[in-house]
Amino acid sequence: MNKEELKSLLQQVQQNNMSIDNALKELEDFSYKDLGFAKIDNERELRNGYPEVIYCAGKTVEQVVKIIEFMLTKKNNILATRADKDTYEAVYKICPEAVYNELGRIITIRQKETKLTDNYIAIVSAGTSDLPVVEEATATAEILGNKVEKIVDVGVAGIHRLFDKLDIIRGAKVVIVVAGMEGALASVIGGLIDKPLIAVPTSVGYGTSFGGLTALLTMLNSCASGISVVNIDNGFGAAYSASMINHL
Repeated sequence: MNKEELKSLLQQVQQNNMSIDNALKELEDFSYKDLGFAKIDNERELRNGYPEVIYCAGKTVEQVVKIIEFMLTKKNNILATRADKDTYEAVYKICPEAVYNELGRIITIRQKETKLTDNYIAIVSAGTSDLPVVEEATATAEILGNKVEKIVDVGVAGIHRLFDKLDIIRGAKVVIVVAGMEGALASVIGGLIDKPLIAVPTSVGYGTSFGGLTALLTMLNSCASGISVVNIDNGFGAAYSASMINHL
């Protein structure tokens, strides 16, 4: 429940369009719901602006299904990250409206329309191998109510490919740059734009990429100003932060 929905509920009671008993029923488990193995934070949208997100890795299929079953009763949009195909198929059985981005390993369920911002987020990737993280970021940004422009495979090995897309990148309110290998693309773009940039190092690369650590350190040590860095392969975290900036 967000602030507008809570305000509407209280106004209905005030105007005698809803009984106090029915309002109390709507507010059951207002703070959180204890499922035994998980405590669903129902108040999070009111505090933070977005409902709780389900991180599926490490959870059983049955646990994810039970969490989503309860969250469906709250009529919020639902986002579940790092979900495999078996998890999606189980969720689909209880909610055919569920959409699966297989490359991004992310499940989205839209139960209410979200007004899109006039501004957009640009998500830029260095290589095609970075696309799983790009897709995770894209699906996250879109379910949170953002327009997205994707620019893919414009890494430093062929930097001329980037220049053709600079107008789109510069037109965004916030830019996400996804890159593995040495992670140099974030620095290049950071020196060409006047918008906040969120860099996402990926685990793409040969031995001395150290599973994304090399790209992470490159991005953290960038000479370009205005760059923030999230964890390795964390497309969700980048998109969440970008959405908060885009909605300011």
